[in-house]
Amino acid sequence: MAKNEKKEILDASVRGKRPYVKEKQNGGRNQESEARPAQAQPSAPKQQPAQKQAQQQKKQQNGRRKQKEPLRIAFLGGINEVGKNLTVYEYKGERLVVDCGMTFPDAEQPGIDVIIPDFTYLEQNRDSIKGLIVTHGHEDHIGAIPYFLKKMNVPVYSTKLTLGLIKNKLKEHRLHDKAKLIEIKPGDTIQLGGFSVEAIHVNHSIPDALSFAIICGAGTVIQTGDFKIDTTPIDGEMIDLGRFAKYGKKGVLAMLGDSTNAERPGYTMSERKVGESFETLFRKAGNRRILVATFSSNVHRVQQIIDVAQQLGRKVALLGRSLENVVNVGLELGYLHIPNGILIPADMINRYAAEQVVVITTGSQGEPMSALTRMAMGDHRKVEIGPQDCVIISATPIPGNEKTVGKVVNELLKLGAQVVYERMHDVHVSGHACQEELKILLGLVRPKFFVPVHGEQKHLTKHAQLALSMGMDPNNIMITDNGIQLELTADEMKVGESVPSGSVFVDGYGVGDVGSTVLRDRKHLSQEGMVIVALTVNRQTGEMISSPEIISKGFVYVKESGNLMEEVRALAVRVVEETPARYRRDFNTLRGKLREEVSRLLYERTKRSPIILPVVMEG
Repeated sequence: MAKNEKKEILDASVRGKRPYVKEKQNGGRNQESEARPAQAQPSAPKQQPAQKQAQQQKKQQNGRRKQKEPLRIAFLGGINEVGKNLTVYEYKGERLVVDCGMTFPDAEQPGIDVIIPDFTYLEQNRDSIKGLIVTHGHEDHIGAIPYFLKKMNVPVYSTKLTLGLIKNKLKEHRLHDKAKLIEIKPGDTIQLGGFSVEAIHVNHSIPDALSFAIICGAGTVIQTGDFKIDTTPIDGEMIDLGRFAKYGKKGVLAMLGDSTNAERPGYTMSERKVGESFETLFRKAGNRRILVATFSSNVHRVQQIIDVAQQLGRKVALLGRSLENVVNVGLELGYLHIPNGILIPADMINRYAAEQVVVITTGSQGEPMSALTRMAMGDHRKVEIGPQDCVIISATPIPGNEKTVGKVVNELLKLGAQVVYERMHDVHVSGHACQEELKILLGLVRPKFFVPVHGEQKHLTKHAQLALSMGMDPNNIMITDNGIQLELTADEMKVGESVPSGSVFVDGYGVGDVGSTVLRDRKHLSQEGMVIVALTVNRQTGEMISSPEIISKGFVYVKESGNLMEEVRALAVRVVEETPARYRRDFNTLRGKLREEVSRLLYERTKRSPIILPVVMEG
């Protein structure tokens, strides 16, 4: 295939359609064959009994149906986004769910705590779900499990640490006694209805991460989960490349590949490199107090910080509830090894000299309520940042978080702290494979079909280009989207019927009760503010009993805008007086007139459009 032709195919990526799949010119029924008139079929031989002929036809139909029964893969999250991962496999009416994660809101979703997938499709098919298998314990893969299990209490399969983190989350939702959590290990094979699933060990930034080989009558699908190839991992167990190669030799129908780092050339550094950097930086810190911000789930990173702190005779304090929970689970299950006496309560941090303490904290992504952000803003009750501090941000900003992280760094520097962040001194390595590792796994697995997953469009596109550069047929590469359902047989991969998908907002105890209308009002309030016009009217006579009260929230400061507020008050009086008495007794009509007239006046005076809230009370 010519280079230009390949590029045209790559550029044809259109959400919800069939990117990377070029129609075969002679495959299936082409236009020419469809245009031909139907020809009469030869009649059955007269000597063959009608009953025998019918049986043979039925047998042939059943054989064709059996041969072409497709495997369906539906994506409810994790495509064109980083987070909210949820994939559903369906074969012969039985379904298997892989991962059930969440994501965090952005600036366009004020007030939202977390975002989870829409479970409508799964609820519609709840009786066919054989189980939920989980690749690893990061929030974008387990965060929505409590909400899922409240609706469908299916068995959950994963490794010891992952199940420990899931159980910890279920306790917060009071579901841990009802959930069916079943531990599996790398190399185990479990049977879930018509699916046979083998767990394969991979390296990631959290222990106990898995890939899955999902086997059914249609063939074998490898879902990589989040992975990298680390030849010197902290836990001593390298990714099981041999197992991937064995499946590659047997024949793999399709591979769903982690695309997070598909834009990055080369290889991802080993986690051990971070431990070496910590030792160097801790020694350079001298008499400074050391604070390290990292992902709470990065158990290997926490262990390395503690190991270096112990070598230098420093105590360690933990700040952040999620970090404390993960450390407790890690200790309980044997994934963390902390010497007695090295951990101190957060309340005791200030009782030690600066050179005697290392603080591990959350907030590496600049989360507004995290411990590091509150320290940077001078709003933390237990730690006050100053020139005596060295702050190490051991993480790379997730796409979209660059500004919030930058703001925290700036505030820390204003307080006089020394700050080490992003790529400085190798204080963070990714848990995801870069381009050369992605190509190695593709080369070992040798799938017939390839679907990039887990990433934004740019990541998915780049991963698809890598597969194309390795000689893969562009007809066999598919960039998909949430809500798309693929149908795979031994001969083809195509887009099937779409399935319900989307985002469900969680706000406090409310799940799904905040929609686009509420978010639009919240953004409107944040941008323009609100003006309340409150007055009391006699329901019988329609007469106004008292002068209107004007309240401004987020619009203008009332004490400095007295003339404008008086104009609004006078306008409200005029609206009531000019409204015929019979309409004044209809409070809905009166509220509508007040909203319209006050909005018009404020726009004329300020060129702003705050939300107008008329409150008409009966006197």
